[in-house]
Amino acid sequence: MKIYLVGGAVRDRLRGMEPVDFDYVAVGGDENALRRRVPGLTRVGQGIPVFVRGAAQYTLSEFSDIHDDLASRDLTVNALAEDEAGTVIAHPLALSDLRDGILRPVALANFLNDPLRAVRAARFAAAYPDFTVHEDLLAAMRAVTEQRLKSVAAERVGQETLKACAAPRPGNFLRVLGAGNALAPWLAEFAGADRIPAGPPQYHDASVLEHTARVMDGCAGDGMSVWMALCHDLGKTATSPELLPRHHGHEECGQELALALALRLRLPNRQRVAGRLAACWHMAAGCYGDLKPSTRVRLLLELEKAGITESFFRLVAADHGGEYLERAGRELNVIKSVRLPEKHRDLGPKSADILLQMRCEALCAKS
Repeated sequence: MKIYLVGGAVRDRLRGMEPVDFDYVAVGGDENALRRRVPGLTRVGQGIPVFVRGAAQYTLSEFSDIHDDLASRDLTVNALAEDEAGTVIAHPLALSDLRDGILRPVALANFLNDPLRAVRAARFAAAYPDFTVHEDLLAAMRAVTEQRLKSVAAERVGQETLKACAAPRPGNFLRVLGAGNALAPWLAEFAGADRIPAGPPQYHDASVLEHTARVMDGCAGDGMSVWMALCHDLGKTATSPELLPRHHGHEECGQELALALALRLRLPNRQRVAGRLAACWHMAAGCYGDLKPSTRVRLLLELEKAGITESFFRLVAADHGGEYLERAGRELNVIKSVRLPEKHRDLGPKSADILLQMRCEALCAKS
């Protein structure tokens, strides 16, 4: 049995970066042989034999030769291996594509065998914005039909989406999925969004898809903020053509679409709530200073409950240009400092009305 370090760790080392993930492949042996070589392994999953030990993951290759294993991978820049002596084994185009910054598929058949690779390719475009997406990669993505993509486990697509949200240029995820005709079925709301104006020309010079991608890029570095950017204008994708380029009421429709998207991708409840709130409040928060005190109280308390205040106002800044986080933080502290007097407690809805009035008065007094 031979054990090789493969994929991202080798790629990152060759680029002078510190590897984060350590994936190994074992060629020419079975599970017992692997366990003898690497004690303390825990098997995970039900499909291909995969094992973990600490931060390292080991896979039993279905191939008897490392070159055949590399030929089965997604991108040439990932078709890299390092043997136990430190020798690098590479796909014929891997090193040149890594040097030239090209994202190219190893083979079309590999994308058909695992349709998730169409989504993963877009995630790599977000993670490596200095790399060029080769036309062959877009062709491979386009060859993966919607029906094939539908067969992928929702959780796998959801994880790729969250990884893209954490990438340096997350908007590329949306752009490349669109260019590769791979938005449906998982991000189907955006299919055709490149032909929908984001708004009247005096306010927007891009489509809904490109505007969303730009806002995502503006939130880079904060994965939750990027996720909210992805969701904030979803309602615009459902605007009736006769109403364009305006999108009156897209906030309400967007809440349902954002929730449906998070559920479809099997994302945690925090993303479900955050996406819905982004769709609901992003327009109002864009003119935060002009909101009524009661509206500001409601907005700030909802954001605080969800634990997304900072990420939300980062989205607002990327979308509208206004910097309201510092003011919102001060006003939230004012709101939280208000205590309902004992005599007004336990009065049902009346107590809530009194507390709201007291909070509004406190905000006005601090203005």
